[in-house]
Amino acid sequence: MFPQLTTPRLQMRVLQAGDLQVYQQYLLDNREHLRPWEPERQESFFSDPECLARITLMQQHAETGIAVPFSIFSGEEMVGVCNFSNIVRGVFQACHLGYAISAAHQGKGMMREAVESGIQFMFEQQGLHRIMANYRPENLRSAALLASLGFEREGFARRYLKINGAWCDHVLTAKVRDDD
Repeated sequence: MFPQLTTPRLQMRVLQAGDLQVYQQYLLDNREHLRPWEPERQESFFSDPECLARITLMQQHAETGIAVPFSIFSGEEMVGVCNFSNIVRGVFQACHLGYAISAAHQGKGMMREAVESGIQFMFEQQGLHRIMANYRPENLRSAALLASLGFEREGFARRYLKINGAWCDHVLTAKVRDDD
């Protein structure tokens, strides 16, 4: 029912209720690693009921077509996320991309492998024309990844998102499908 992608090293799919423990383990193992790049998280964010509620919400978003929230697996281990959200159809045919990789797997090219596969799926299978991705200026890894995938800088948003309790600037980028 939900899309699944396979790359040489990874599997990407929408989480199911049976993934609760592996999802929680990913979140807990990477809590400090992801803290500078994510919204402030209360302790309840990591609880069974809230994790299960988010899994259910991910499925609902995928079913209604407003998002494709891929979780990235290497074997049985969840190693990251690659989310295509805020999907808008009609004359826009666009979405936002968000991604994260576990501390233990960064620097191995896995994020690039997953994002590249996800972009291809969104352009070719979902028919999107534009994918937008924003990053904090100090996140040099994200800047390099997006540039290597053909994302172009389109602007700068001052105090754009509240990350880890503070309003943070973001660089705005987009990749436009060239073959349509």
